[in-house]
Amino acid sequence: MSRAFVALGGNLDDPERHVRSAFSELAALPRTNVKRRSSLYRAAPLGPPGQPEYINAVAEIETELEPEELLDCLQSIEAAHGRARGEKWGPRTLDLDLLLYDERRIRTARLTVPHAGLTARNFVLGPLAEIAPDLAIPGSGPVDGLLARLGTGGLERLDDHVA
Repeated sequence: MSRAFVALGGNLDDPERHVRSAFSELAALPRTNVKRRSSLYRAAPLGPPGQPEYINAVAEIETELEPEELLDCLQSIEAAHGRARGEKWGPRTLDLDLLLYDERRIRTARLTVPHAGLTARNFVLGPLAEIAPDLAIPGSGPVDGLLARLGTGGLERLDDHVA
């Protein structure tokens, strides 16, 4: 089994519902188990102005799926939630990003792991630090140290669900 981390987020059409549902859908993937999930967090949108705030979270999973197989599954879940790909960093019902896959570094036409924006986004590092503070991001260092440098300004924890 491989250990992977997935970021969940959205800001359209009741995003809390979409993110909570996506946790269950991750758990239902073949040969995959959700080990831990963070609380939900509210954060300002990244990208075009005028869009609603985002709801974000992170899940730790164990999976036998290969990285691109897992990506296919994540994109299928997004599509089932009405995800329309359009404007970069624009509003969306659900966004699932593969952040980390074991300690691997992956660069293909479809997938970059560790996720390219991981170390610069407190709305990802905050939930990740909640469930895996000592986790080391390949080439960047421990999650808790990265978050300490960025700070948690604008990040609001909505619940206390760590499981």
